[in-house]
Formats: sequence, structure tokens, C-alpha cells
Amino acid sequence: MSHPEPLARLIENLQRLPGIGAKSAQRLAYHILRNPREAADQLCTAVQDVKERVTYCSTCNNITDVDPCVFCTDDRRERHMICVVEEPQNVAAIEKTREFRGVYHVLMGALSPLQGVGPDDLKIRGLLTRVGEGGVSEVVLATNPNVEGEATALYLARLLKPLGVRVTRIATGIPVGSDIEYTDEITMSKAMEGRREV
Repeated sequence: MSHPEPLARLIENLQRLPGIGAKSAQRLAYHILRNPREAADQLCTAVQDVKERVTYCSTCNNITDVDPCVFCTDDRRERHMICVVEEPQNVAAIEKTREFRGVYHVLMGALSPLQGVGPDDLKIRGLLTRVGEGGVSEVVLATNPNVEGEATALYLARLLKPLGVRVTRIATGIPVGSDIEYTDEITMSKAMEGRREV
């Protein structure tokens, strides 16, 4: 079925979004078409505002609309503890737990030699500067538990330990609510390594 040119262009642009296939893009486009013009205007304004007003924190590289970000300026945060993550969305995931009260550092990726991502492509220098300035007692490495995340964590640990800071890694293992019998060997191994006293 052929679509009018403006609708076809909208579908094509929606398909460029991650996780949106042809059918989802078509459903979204028809939804936008059916809704009142005000709803489309609000969507356009929201997209433009994100592009114009959201930037990266000059201290931790998290996304923000004020610089420095709310985490870096919050006096209630424990500045002696920095949690290192790969991407800004990882900060949101950790914050949902309401367990971590320190500050963050976003690397903007992970080491991946096969994809041409090396240490100079990540925001590592800023982390080393923050730790080198003193006042930091622990760096929590919360990179993803995959090959790239593990390599990044090991690389950072080698850089940070000589600076006299405690370097820890988030625990990995069996997800809550799953069955041990369905757990793969690597996950089970990590769960055994990360065991703690009850």
C-alpha cells in the first residue's frame, strides 16, 4: 500500500528509532495522524526541547538540562563514592533502586577493539582527574556484565588502584525470581564468586 508522501516520510523517520520496525513505525504514524494537531505539536516541541536544552554534565557526563547536573550539585550525595557506568540511562537504572547515594561518572561507552572503541574514545580522563583531586575513597565499577563491560572494568581497575582508591565491582549472578536450573555456566560462576554471608 502506498502512503501519501508526508506520511511515508514520517514512517521512514520513525523506523530509524531503535527498536521500531516497519509495522511499529506505521502504527505510530497512524496514531499521530489520528490525534489532534495539538498532540503532534506537543510531540514536536518535546523533541526540539530535548535537542536544544539537554546536554552533558561537565563533571560526570550524565545528561542534564543544567550544568553541573543535579547529582553533582546535590549536597546530600556522598562525594567520596563514584559509581562508573557506561551510558546515561544506566544512571536512571541505578537511581531506581534508591540504594546508591554517591555521585556518578558516565564513560559514554565501553572498550570494544572490534568496533574501534579504545580508551581515548571514552570519558576516562575526567574520572582520573576527579579521583586524583582527592576526597574519593571508593569507585564502584557498574559496567555491563558482558565482554566489553568486563574489559572496561579491568582496565579502569588497573588505572585506579595506584591512585590509592578502593575499587569495587557490582555483583552479578542469578536474577531474582529465576530458577537455578535454567542458569548458564558463566552466570552461575559469577553468582558463586559474588556470594556473601547471610
